[in-house]
Amino acid sequence: MATSTISLALLSTSGTAFAQDAPAPPTTTYKFGGYAKFDAMFSDYSDATPDGNSLMRQFYYAPQVPIGDGTGSSDMTVDFQARETRLNFTADTTTAGGNKITAFIEMDFFTHTDGNEVVSNSYSPRVRHAFIKFDKWTFGQTWSTFQDVAALPEALDFVGPAESTTFIRQAMIRYTTGNLELALENPQTFVTGGARDFSTVPDLIARYTFKLSGGSYVKVAGLLRSLKVAPVAGSQADEMGYGISASAKFVFGGGDDLRAMVTVGDGVGRYIGLGFVPDGYIDASTGNIETAEPIAFFVSYRHLWSDKWRSNIMYGTTSIDYTDNVQAAALNDTGTSVHVNLIRTVMPKLEVGAEVIVGERQIVSGTDGDFTRFMLSAKYAF
Repeated sequence: MATSTISLALLSTSGTAFAQDAPAPPTTTYKFGGYAKFDAMFSDYSDATPDGNSLMRQFYYAPQVPIGDGTGSSDMTVDFQARETRLNFTADTTTAGGNKITAFIEMDFFTHTDGNEVVSNSYSPRVRHAFIKFDKWTFGQTWSTFQDVAALPEALDFVGPAESTTFIRQAMIRYTTGNLELALENPQTFVTGGARDFSTVPDLIARYTFKLSGGSYVKVAGLLRSLKVAPVAGSQADEMGYGISASAKFVFGGGDDLRAMVTVGDGVGRYIGLGFVPDGYIDASTGNIETAEPIAFFVSYRHLWSDKWRSNIMYGTTSIDYTDNVQAAALNDTGTSVHVNLIRTVMPKLEVGAEVIVGERQIVSGTDGDFTRFMLSAKYAF
């Protein structure tokens, strides 16, 4: 009996040792999040009213600010919606070797026009983000490395100064080491003239973050891309494009902050203004791509009145140079907007607010238009 007891004890000790030497099994945690948001928008346009299904009726979409000679009639439009409501899912796994893998998927209900407001106001979800992160690598669709999301102003509107911010999500392969990020991202040539995209080389982007004290920072991003299209059957046109974007956020005492971004380039088009800036146009006489050269800038200031109340004021503007103003007569020339809001935190994760937006758009020919919007919002995050 004594021998058996000792043998069992030795076996038990040996099993414990083996268990301690074995690597820990992979562990995965899941998280479901997002928010529900309601917007009530009251808009007045200087010349005509956008169609009820247009993006301009969903949020400030700079390319669709109506323009004209001032003789067009316009009435106040009222739009209630919950399209910005957002859902996301995260899976975080730590492997036996200590590596981290994250999968993130997010969707909302913007941009679709497949529903209507007659009966059900039903709209399809759309993918915003769908990516995998493994250690220093990111694979999938998310914010472009050329865009600084943290510098975006706090607006009740979906974007804020849409005409002047870099704003783009796309599929990519990104490598991050320290403060440096390098990425190959999905190419797409965006020119006028009935051209078909023939992109053959990924967009190359690099970004570096200079971290300052107190949460402040400065980021600089560079972009190099190949523009390639087929203006007519059997022919191709190509051109190189580049862009540089600098953004910053400066945090002050009491929680106030200043955010700003400036972006310049030649053929950087589609990265700026949600399509407000084209990459260029097809020269009618040569068939070549004539690139556009934009300068885009915005600045915003966020002030905390108390632990319950805060405000944001923001200004954005973009101007674009073209090689031939005659051929580019119908393309966007300048866009400007001003936004002011007041937000109250009713309780943790529940906020209400009001915002005023004034914006204008002018094309190269000189035709212009403007609009004013007052909006009320309520949002509950979970």
